[in-house]
Amino acid sequence: MSGVLLNVITIVVGTAMGLAFGKAIPDRFRSIAFKAIGLSTFIIGLSMAIGGLSKMGQTRMGDYAPLVLVGALVIGSLLGELIGIEYWLEKFGEWLQDVSYRIPWFNTAPKEASDEPGEKGHTLVEGFVTASLLFCVGAMTVLGSIKDGLGDHSVLYLKSLLDGFAALLLATTLGIGVGLSIIPVIIVQGGIALSAHAIQPFLTAGVIPSITCVGGALILCIGLDLSGIKRLPVGNMLPAIIIAAVVGGMLG
Repeated sequence: MSGVLLNVITIVVGTAMGLAFGKAIPDRFRSIAFKAIGLSTFIIGLSMAIGGLSKMGQTRMGDYAPLVLVGALVIGSLLGELIGIEYWLEKFGEWLQDVSYRIPWFNTAPKEASDEPGEKGHTLVEGFVTASLLFCVGAMTVLGSIKDGLGDHSVLYLKSLLDGFAALLLATTLGIGVGLSIIPVIIVQGGIALSAHAIQPFLTAGVIPSITCVGGALILCIGLDLSGIKRLPVGNMLPAIIIAAVVGGMLG
């Protein structure tokens, strides 16, 4: 579990540094940095989606891999819309933000915004969801966590370095919500690491590329949002990752 613990520490440290330096950055620089991060996120998501789709095509899914991607996204989005994941994430963000205003060292937002809980919640949730997807989706997360549970920490050590730097950049524009991504990191990576021996047989050739492909598509959507192009309800699309993993396991 040392790889998971190091990953959590680097995210916290990176977020703290981003919050500290973010206050000293003028708004115009913050704006262009925000768009640059959005573009980078878009490219990362596009690369993951295309790479995952290509590897899906090399499994038994073959030429039907694009249909798996479309089906997982459509069905997962409908399920998320039915549950109202985006709504509950917004409420969760508003609650966390309101709690943060009662803790001086945790309060990073300007006082004049205190009468806009919806916007505060959105900002915090945006940071939380963006960072969570970046840190928890992909082959490096799954394979690294399994190796960590089996005693090989090298992959997660490398991931920790990358995630710490990403957290620093994201926190300068998205705030404390980035740091809250350690919650899913602990749950997802820690859970995989602890159950590495039990999970390993179920990771068929189609599971990891399916997760990477659909997760990459969602990260791409976040890139569109951060770049100011179009905001999509990514929260409601999150069940698509689970559906992709199940279908990939059955068909891969």
